Amino acid sequence: MDPVKELVSILDGNTFLVSDRRGDVEPSLDFPTGLFSFDTRFLSTWLLLIDGERLHALSIDDSESHKTRYFLVPGEPTHFLDAKVSVIRSRAISGDLSEELTVLNHSGQEMSFTVRMEMAADFADIFEIKDTKRKKGHNTAAPGEDSLRLTYRRDAFHRETTIHSTAAAQVDRRGMTFPIRIGPHGEWTTRLTVNTVIYGARGQDVRSLLPFAGSRTTAAIEAEHAEFIARAPKLGCDCEPLAGAYRRSLNDLAALRYESIALGVRLMAAGLPWFMTLFGRDSIFTSLQVLPFMPELIPPTLTMLAGLQGHRVDDFRDEEPGKILHELRYGETAGFEEQPHTPYYGAADSTALFVILLDEYERWTGDGALVKRLEASARAALTWIDTYGDLLGTGYVWYQTRSPQVGLENQCWKDSWDAICYSDGRLPSFPRATCELQGYAYDAKLRGARMARLHWNDPIYADRLEREAAELKERFNRDFWLPDKEYYALALDSDGSPVDALTSNIGHLLWSGIVDESRARRVAEHLVGPRLFSGWGVRTLADDQGRYNPIGYHVGTVWPFDNSIIAWGLWKYGLREEAGKICESMLAASRYFAGRLPEAFAGYERDLTDYPVEYPTACSPQAWSAGTPLLLLRVMLGLEPQGEHLIIDPYVPPGMGRVELLDIPGRWGRVDALGRSRDEGPSRPD
Repeated sequence: MDPVKELVSILDGNTFLVSDRRGDVEPSLDFPTGLFSFDTRFLSTWLLLIDGERLHALSIDDSESHKTRYFLVPGEPTHFLDAKVSVIRSRAISGDLSEELTVLNHSGQEMSFTVRMEMAADFADIFEIKDTKRKKGHNTAAPGEDSLRLTYRRDAFHRETTIHSTAAAQVDRRGMTFPIRIGPHGEWTTRLTVNTVIYGARGQDVRSLLPFAGSRTTAAIEAEHAEFIARAPKLGCDCEPLAGAYRRSLNDLAALRYESIALGVRLMAAGLPWFMTLFGRDSIFTSLQVLPFMPELIPPTLTMLAGLQGHRVDDFRDEEPGKILHELRYGETAGFEEQPHTPYYGAADSTALFVILLDEYERWTGDGALVKRLEASARAALTWIDTYGDLLGTGYVWYQTRSPQVGLENQCWKDSWDAICYSDGRLPSFPRATCELQGYAYDAKLRGARMARLHWNDPIYADRLEREAAELKERFNRDFWLPDKEYYALALDSDGSPVDALTSNIGHLLWSGIVDESRARRVAEHLVGPRLFSGWGVRTLADDQGRYNPIGYHVGTVWPFDNSIIAWGLWKYGLREEAGKICESMLAASRYFAGRLPEAFAGYERDLTDYPVEYPTACSPQAWSAGTPLLLLRVMLGLEPQGEHLIIDPYVPPGMGRVELLDIPGRWGRVDALGRSRDEGPSRPD
């Protein structure tokens, strides 16, 4: 890849900047380059020239998520050895963007330069990046004294970007020019500050009312991140890929936290650049992954999801009573109802997952008060499973969008258009009932029964839920099992016939517990067998299926989050070696991504490439990928809450050596978990 085309990102919450490796931003309708906050692009051009020339990158320091430095020189690469001038761009996001621009004269003579910064803001909605729709509002640019104000208005929708320079500048509608003279071995510096405003009904920035507003200095962010990481358990291990992935995950999870305008609570954004907002499914899975490490993140997520739970039938938003949202957006297209994301409810899995997370949180923390407070929401979610979720009245959870013009076709986690297919590549009709949805429903019923018996004082309801779960498990193992293929069907089509593709979804069935014990090992053999397992992880679709594509979004790529749930499921059925194989593959892959597992990577065989091949548009960082190393740690150390006690039963894959997780928080206080690879002797007792 051309190094200039590689992208560099920094973020603080859901405010982020994506640039090329020179630090430049050029207008793009293909990928979200620029400065974004709450789904609006506040800078679409940020381009540096010296004497009319673009610069070339020598090196980049991007070790921290919220700031970076670019070391640059002007001129052609052949002239680098004789460069008499270099440039350092040091930038940080702390609520808004600041960039310190330094030009250094390395010669023994005074030199003159014209420094030019091209600036523009198209105020594109994140949904408009891949769409060439013409903006319906009005843009203005107002030059001022060493400042430029860029404004966009469309009725009550009002956004603004103001750029200030500490050095004197010639300002026009398209940027700033700095004629400068630098003495021998001297330097010239200016600081450019980019302030963004999201105007509310009263003419003030709606973010100014949030609890953390005004405290987002770079020093405050660094202190806050350090405190966040200090609260997490301490990892000691002999495996550098594990140590590096753990460090990077904690840093990324700290950076992905943002404040919701809706309720002013701290939430986890799903992933940069496309998903920097609340997603029901992603937020719940991330919460499950990080729960043993940072349980304080969970109550705000559960509370927010409960507060926005569906309460009516709204075809445009795929909303139904009791349903948990899929996606919440703040941009122009959502505000003018050109998109249904205020919020959008097109997910058939987030509702059952909400119940699962609520119970799992209480099992770890003993926080029965939250379970009682959210009782009505949990009951409504369980009711949705049996009513609106069961579109055909067959006892299964089905999905079909109510809004074909704007709704998602596939409303499971593999939500791309071609993800649900038969083994020969054909696409089934709607509605569809994917297998993992039934597993989640089964698990939610059992967990709902536990909460009803222990916290809601309703044993009759608990008995009913347990009976329904048992019936669902029996029915599922009859209707979804493919005897000739010896695995579970991906889905049922609208006729109730099995959709017979071999996919990673069967690993989620192990996690939910709906798999008959007699079939668990055969399922595991498929998951770690050559058709699904690439050597770097489990593929989303087996390599002999009709739609298999190693770089297809959900039809052959490897998803770290998916693999972490599969490993957890294998562990639950006592298949420790198989779980360890997935843990090893994921951590080995993380080495090639500097510890930061991406959203997905290609499904090529490990023997073919010797390294995991990047997926071209993968989100990075992404919350449930950042949570993956944490869940893999839980699996390897065999951490499982049981009443007032924490069970620790480690199985560390061969070759990984010592793994120690110290100061794990939970209802039992703070405890330590110790393990060693099986090839290095027995685990030490806790």
